[in-house]
Amino acid sequence: MVKAIGFYLEVYSLYLTPTDIKMKDEVKKMEVPKELINKAYEALENARDTGRIAKGTNETTKNVDRGKAVLVYIAEDVQPKEIVAHLPLICEEKNIPYVYVPRKDELGSAVGIEVPTASACIIDPGKGKKLVDEVIKKLTELKK
Repeated sequence: MVKAIGFYLEVYSLYLTPTDIKMKDEVKKMEVPKELINKAYEALENARDTGRIAKGTNETTKNVDRGKAVLVYIAEDVQPKEIVAHLPLICEEKNIPYVYVPRKDELGSAVGIEVPTASACIIDPGKGKKLVDEVIKKLTELKK
């Protein structure tokens, strides 16, 4: 029983340190207009067809950590929220723009898979570079 409690406390402390709680409060989720979300989906679909993308939280996290991601997509309806809670923090740290999209099933279909995905990112925009740059510019303006 002591080992189980010790393990629980150890795992609990890994996720809820005071620094993490403070950082989570600092990152605010911005309201993104529907038209910008549609452009972001279009940019993702263009990158899927002519460039390179990563799908899923693990792949997205790796590409953000390595500085390869150009734009990160995070689904709002992910349960539990802790699955994607780290992504805005590391995106802010690496100065990588990110956008919240309403549903993970729409994000899954945008990346070309039949199952929902919690997050995705564009690594190489391909022929959709202008559209990706436009989305990033508008996201930056919204953030200010």
